[in-house]
Amino acid sequence: MMKKSSHSNGFVLIIAGIVVAYFATRLINLTSFPIFTDEAIYIRWSQIGSRDAAWRFISLVDGKQPMYTWIAMGFMRFINDPILAGRLVSVFSGLGSLIAMFFLGRLLFKSVRVGVIASIFYVLSPFALVYDRMALYDSLVTMFSLWNLYLSVLLVTHLRLDIAMIFGITLGLGMLNKTSGFLSLYMVPITLFLFDWNKDGLRRRLGLWFLYIFIAALISQAMYSVLRLSPFFGVIDQKNAIFVYPFTEWLKHPTNFFLGNVRGLLDWLINYLTWPVWIIVLGAVFTVNKYGREKALLTAWWLAPFVALALFARVLYPRFIFFMTMPLLILAAAVTDGIIKKCGKTFFGILLIVCIIFPSIWTEYLLITKPIYAPIAQADRGQYMNDWPSGWGVREVKDFILQESTKGNVIVYTDGTFGLLPYGLEMYLVDLPNIEIHGIWPIPDKAPLEVIESVKKFPTYLVLNELEVAPKNWNLTLVARYNKGLRKDRSLRLYTVALPRPIP
Repeated sequence: MMKKSSHSNGFVLIIAGIVVAYFATRLINLTSFPIFTDEAIYIRWSQIGSRDAAWRFISLVDGKQPMYTWIAMGFMRFINDPILAGRLVSVFSGLGSLIAMFFLGRLLFKSVRVGVIASIFYVLSPFALVYDRMALYDSLVTMFSLWNLYLSVLLVTHLRLDIAMIFGITLGLGMLNKTSGFLSLYMVPITLFLFDWNKDGLRRRLGLWFLYIFIAALISQAMYSVLRLSPFFGVIDQKNAIFVYPFTEWLKHPTNFFLGNVRGLLDWLINYLTWPVWIIVLGAVFTVNKYGREKALLTAWWLAPFVALALFARVLYPRFIFFMTMPLLILAAAVTDGIIKKCGKTFFGILLIVCIIFPSIWTEYLLITKPIYAPIAQADRGQYMNDWPSGWGVREVKDFILQESTKGNVIVYTDGTFGLLPYGLEMYLVDLPNIEIHGIWPIPDKAPLEVIESVKKFPTYLVLNELEVAPKNWNLTLVARYNKGLRKDRSLRLYTVALPRPIP
């Protein structure tokens, strides 16, 4: 009895340690990372929707499902800092993913230790760390994908109506968050790897499984149909066509981009998994022994959407493969559990485990403390740190404008009407009556009449981000320049605007 109690206490301490480590890695310096263009958009949408019920479906204007913004609207009721509120949605979504990783590892490999190791791998994953700390849809996408996998495995092994109904709800929530949520329904047949084909009553049980999947699909579609209440529902398909080739168009070049896409996706995958983890994943995939069906399921749950993305994608970013990568960490956890069983506490075993996790720990340390030096995928380093979508300087410009507004009215113009500017400033300043923010795009060579009129009345500023060279025919004086990460040829600039110089 004492031994069992001691074992339970040890398990509780381990779980508590994992949760503490998770929140430490996700919350430290959470708002110090520069805001990204898409974050500014989603946060601003959430802010608008939280204040006006008529705009609860605002994301559909741009063809984005609203689940993330709905949750962020709730956080904004209690948290004043909009960036913090938006990013906390992802932090808690990541916690949901962490829990799902534990349950999946335990369920598939009949081992609490595999579940614990899978959770640790999630905490240490640079991929998870990046997106659990950003106000983007992708952490929530991953959470729903993992829980959908867990419930679909439970359903195929237990054939219960209550599981089917809960599965339908999580499917619906995932679909309300992003179109990729439909993949969890499309991939359900893969779970038949775990179906007991030898047990008596095969036809009845298989029929029951089909019935329960139909019920789950029906529930999910009923939930998704709420989006039809918005007149902008049709914009979703238009937006999807920007990122994915419609089938009729894909038929004209079915494999033209496939190999190039696969190379790019694999590069991002290995970079974020790290080479040691990728190697043990390959070890799990190509080693057929115990739990072969479970390994095949996890491999297929990654491979099917990965290949589909490589075939049909028109536009690719690393975040698109985040949710499909997590089953590979469960495979890695199963291999690591085998290493621990065989090598135990020997020097070789400890050294091997350190070699597996050290690259992830080092990358996470840099992401939290010195993100511009973190060795993440180059595409993400560009977007989030070193190129125009990165919001270095937005916070400083906001603070400057806020300080100037204490002296009187201030008018701000930005080079953009949608995205990082003006949303990155509006989310903090739009409610202040003595600050006006106006987006302009494209920036004309000569100052528009409205800008000239503003200069005559109040201190007027221009913020440039996408435009690399300031317009020559505006009478501008540089106030501050903020480089984009490590680059000196990309920056956000703040100028004062004066009346145009008289023509000689």
